Amino acid sequence: MKVPTRLQPLLDDGLIDEVLSQLMSGKEAQVYVVRCGDKIRCAKVYKEAGKRSFKQAVQYQEGRKVKNSRSARAIGKRSRYGQKEQEQAWLTAEVDALRRLATAGVTVPATHGFVDGVLLMDMICDADGDPAPRLNDVVLSAEQAREYHARVMTDVVKMLCAGLIHGDLSEFNVLLATDGPVIIDLPQAVNASGNNSAAAMLLRDVENMANYFGRFAPELRTTNYGAEIWSLYERGTLKPNSQLTGHFEGKLISADVEEVLRVIEHARAEAEEAAERKQAALEG
Repeated sequence: MKVPTRLQPLLDDGLIDEVLSQLMSGKEAQVYVVRCGDKIRCAKVYKEAGKRSFKQAVQYQEGRKVKNSRSARAIGKRSRYGQKEQEQAWLTAEVDALRRLATAGVTVPATHGFVDGVLLMDMICDADGDPAPRLNDVVLSAEQAREYHARVMTDVVKMLCAGLIHGDLSEFNVLLATDGPVIIDLPQAVNASGNNSAAAMLLRDVENMANYFGRFAPELRTTNYGAEIWSLYERGTLKPNSQLTGHFEGKLISADVEEVLRVIEHARAEAEEAAERKQAALEG
């Protein structure tokens, strides 16, 4: 096939040897099947900011760390430099998350480099060596659904113990490999301790999984793993090997996110005004 422009530098540098086919095109990236020596891998080419259709980027990026205080201030002011820094943070979020989660034992694709907005990673395959299907494209037995659901919940727990929440988990971004589910698509991964929407996103991720696997094992739809997991996390007792029951008695109190954001914005505006007054005094 014709080599995409964004992949040509990787070919020139010998990071990949051949572009075999396009695997998919999503809301934030296009994925190609490539050959690297004797290995078949994926090259995920992230779309430019103006061409992405992921509309809630700001909500997902709340609480993410940036490289220094200058970058943080620029992002807060939405200057041209700040927008560039924010875009770079978005582009590197997935590779950072994948490396962090692999270390934590979460079942995610292994990465093999990130160059100019292109992420090289393992090709996840089925038993025939073909690209593994998404969960949405398979039919499961009740036994398989219960087993795979348990494995995904274990990965959700490990992810949270590593400080991250997927934020967009569904049957469309979990692949079914030969040996079970593999979680993919993590550019929007959420900082669990620094994002005011973290609890809501975790609950939504877990509910999406219960609804999907509940198509084949209906009893999973009545479980409450999300609230149980978040409660353990809030109490500081969640461990990667925590034994879950799927039941939760009590009430999770949701934060008033809008009020919190108003307070943050007010504090930011006051700080900017104070800085401007100080600068004006120095110049006067």
